[in-house]
Amino acid sequence: MSTGLMQRVCAGYRVPLFDILAETLPGGLSLYAGDPRPDEMIDQSRKPQKAAFYHARNRHLFSGRFYLCIQQDVLDWLGETDPQLLIMEANMRYLSNASAAHWMHGKDRPVIGWGLGTGSTGGLMLKRHLRLFDALITYSSAGKQSYMAAGFPEERIFIACNAAAPRPTRAMPIRPPDRYDGRPVVLYVGRLQARKRLDLLMAACAAQPEALRPLLWIIGDGPIRGELEETARSVYPQTEFFGALYGDELTAHFDRADLFCLPGTGGLALQQAMASALPLIAAEADGTQADLVRPGNGIQVTPGELQELSAAITKMLADPVKLRKMGAESFRIVKEEINLEAMAAVFADAADRVLEKGLRR
Repeated sequence: MSTGLMQRVCAGYRVPLFDILAETLPGGLSLYAGDPRPDEMIDQSRKPQKAAFYHARNRHLFSGRFYLCIQQDVLDWLGETDPQLLIMEANMRYLSNASAAHWMHGKDRPVIGWGLGTGSTGGLMLKRHLRLFDALITYSSAGKQSYMAAGFPEERIFIACNAAAPRPTRAMPIRPPDRYDGRPVVLYVGRLQARKRLDLLMAACAAQPEALRPLLWIIGDGPIRGELEETARSVYPQTEFFGALYGDELTAHFDRADLFCLPGTGGLALQQAMASALPLIAAEADGTQADLVRPGNGIQVTPGELQELSAAITKMLADPVKLRKMGAESFRIVKEEINLEAMAAVFADAADRVLEKGLRR
């Protein structure tokens, strides 16, 4: 008995999860994924070591947020691997999902959808889409509520909080409990895109009282790096760009920072920051942040609101003693609740439940 996992793209940050799933899901894992659109700049340098990988033939239609994707050889992959269980991204833009789900159901085999939630989509098309799935795995409580609102049964929805890092095995990083080593360091890690709103973060740092003005470290690369560097020179020269970092080098920068901030969309780096005992500021985006950013370890802010972001940074940096306590709470959450192992355990539980035929359409 084997498990198949359909992805549009095998993003590098997902590979550790796929390898854990290969060890925990029934019969191992066959991963089916193709190439991103040229403008997406998705890191594909890491490949699974334990999951079998099948390179999909992706064909993308249209562009921007209106794109669609057809995976042209999905039925060949299914016929070759013959999975007893199929997990796929619950995304209506992926037009091959329906044919793959019908192939599975024609053999009386279950299909699990994996997604953020319904977003703003509704109506008959959404209901038809959700009927493809015997169960759903979503990233957050907000995602579960959206699926329930669309009529999907609550008992067939599982929450696997989004994780990009394993459960910490090292001791919590120690920082001075009541002060900073020189200026405090505010850290951002992620792709450099307009939707990440790093221009807003620079402006918020520039608005801080002189005594609290931090060093702003930006780690990552992307299509607007040159534009951002030019903005930094005029808006906030205390900004330093490090490019893309990985492994121990990235961890060292997390450990040297004092506060982690994501002012725009996205959120996987939040969990990596928590593993280094960092308190968080994050813009409210797709709902996944709410499970990670809580009153005890951070602040959620309204996207695009400069004054709100600036006030949150001031509030956090003005009290280093409280800031360290919030960082300790971040570390506790990622060690005890939200990590790759916990995420994989939810996938395994969902797989067990649908294979027992207790949770079928």
